[in-house]
Amino acid sequence: MALQNHRCTFAIYMSILKPAFNFILLACTTICATQQSCAQNTNLIDVVFIDNDSTSYNFLRDTAIYTEHWDTLAQPKFWSKIMQLPPDSCILNIAKTREILDVMSIEDWDINSDDEKMAYRDTLRLERCLDYDTRIFVTTGKRDYYDFMGVIPTISRGIEVFDSLEVDPWYAQAILLIESPGKINRSGVGAYGSFQLMKTVARKYGLVVNRSIDERENFDRSAYAAASLISKSSIPEAKRILRANGVIPDENALWFKLFVMHIYHAGAGNVGALVRFMEPVNNGNELIRRMWQTEYGRFKNSSQNYTQLALAAFIHLDKLIDNKCEYLHECEIDF
Repeated sequence: MALQNHRCTFAIYMSILKPAFNFILLACTTICATQQSCAQNTNLIDVVFIDNDSTSYNFLRDTAIYTEHWDTLAQPKFWSKIMQLPPDSCILNIAKTREILDVMSIEDWDINSDDEKMAYRDTLRLERCLDYDTRIFVTTGKRDYYDFMGVIPTISRGIEVFDSLEVDPWYAQAILLIESPGKINRSGVGAYGSFQLMKTVARKYGLVVNRSIDERENFDRSAYAAASLISKSSIPEAKRILRANGVIPDENALWFKLFVMHIYHAGAGNVGALVRFMEPVNNGNELIRRMWQTEYGRFKNSSQNYTQLALAAFIHLDKLIDNKCEYLHECEIDF
């Protein structure tokens, strides 16, 4: 079912300076009309860039992030700060909770010897009354990597493709915001394209990947494969794992979508093993928070980070719109 046009409830006008010109960004918010592919707590935002020609893009705003207070948790707040921090800066943080302990330049950190770095970590543990073996990470800023303005056009197209396949477009936006945002990169394990698909997965869902052709480079084909993976494998596996561990699935719930994202990234086998290893829990929100703090088998730090990054990216994109608001205007626009 395709997304239907609706009257917008408000419009936000923003002026943003670009190297060569000024333009206006107009955002109109509507309630997403597709019940099959879009949850009731998701708003569809229409973004119009006005220069010589007007170009319209869409992205999603998930109100559950705020009503359920995910935005107040230390992990999304930490990654949101990392997304805004330049690469010449770093944050010292508690590995398990991502609580921020200190912020400094990379130069100031690297000038210290290994013994001095260890001593400073010990000082932080003492000051914060932390256990002596508490792991403290040094995480560099990634503002250059997370190109949110650049990724908006691909999000808009991803939403369209996923919705045409009756797959919740929330997943398209989440993946595109954190996997090579605005770029096409190849990971160290061989994932490639805007949706970071492995060769075997891409071929399973109909893409041609060989020495001369790699359809993971084609956005629409890659989006089709990613949507197929989520609808035919990730979501069914999520339901199976949850039911087997006494948790009732709710496809419209934010926590369920985060759980599916973990399966998309780490694989059903690794996520299933982790859930079996953890203490039993029947609350979906608590399940996700436990997963952020538990390692088991091949479900390690990068797997824990995945949905923390997704939440931080949604929040940061919302702020990109809201914080530059210059004018609020009631409007009636079909798009």
